[in-house]
Amino acid sequence: MRPEPDPVVSSVDPAEVARYTRLAERWWDPQGPFWPLHTLNRLRTAWIRDHLCQRLGRDAQAPRPLAGLSLVDIGCGGGLLSEAMARMGARVHGVDVTADNIAVARRHARDSGLDLTYEVGTAEALAHRGARYDVVLNMEVVEHVADLPGFMAACNRLQRPGGYGCIATLNRTPASFVAGILGAEYLLRWLPRGTHQWRRFRKPRELQALLARDGIRVAEATGVRVNPFTRRMTPSRSMAVNYMLMTHRPEGDVR
Repeated sequence: MRPEPDPVVSSVDPAEVARYTRLAERWWDPQGPFWPLHTLNRLRTAWIRDHLCQRLGRDAQAPRPLAGLSLVDIGCGGGLLSEAMARMGARVHGVDVTADNIAVARRHARDSGLDLTYEVGTAEALAHRGARYDVVLNMEVVEHVADLPGFMAACNRLQRPGGYGCIATLNRTPASFVAGILGAEYLLRWLPRGTHQWRRFRKPRELQALLARDGIRVAEATGVRVNPFTRRMTPSRSMAVNYMLMTHRPEGDVR
């Protein structure tokens, strides 16, 4: 009889772990293979800050607008987003399945004088031990996992009642195949070939259904436009290629 997959690690794709292990030492090179994430990080950081502050009644321009919030960054990689959130005052727990990524993230945080908690692990493992956070970040991760329903269920469990979540990914459309695969990986060579698998791109309605199953709703949404000439990224009404969602679990939902 074939053994059942371990629910704590079922979403992990070994091929993805191997890919990011090879690239781990390049995370903080703004001209290296992760330059698109460096560019995107400026946009997503401001978007997360502004919408969280709007909903929580905080001043987005304050020196530490996210002070006091507990935040988990699932699939934190080398810590680009985790550090940005920590600089805004959040208590950050960065989690990644690739040990080399966590080693790089810890080293960079230490050298930057930042106090973050990093851990090699999964969303499923955190959920299994009952962890809850004010903010759950799941950015550029869902297109890399092997078990989307299981992964989303774990992330949903991490979001406390009244808490918020953020998801960023690519839509599964003809436009995203042209821009995200042919353009970014083959023509412009912005990303290493094989970085993405189009069949794993996620439609917004698919994620919305997995969120609604656990009583979580989409509170904000935006597309992301990439200028191929300037490499600049800006918000867009179109979600046909890249998009971001902010989610909210109602205060009274204790499941």
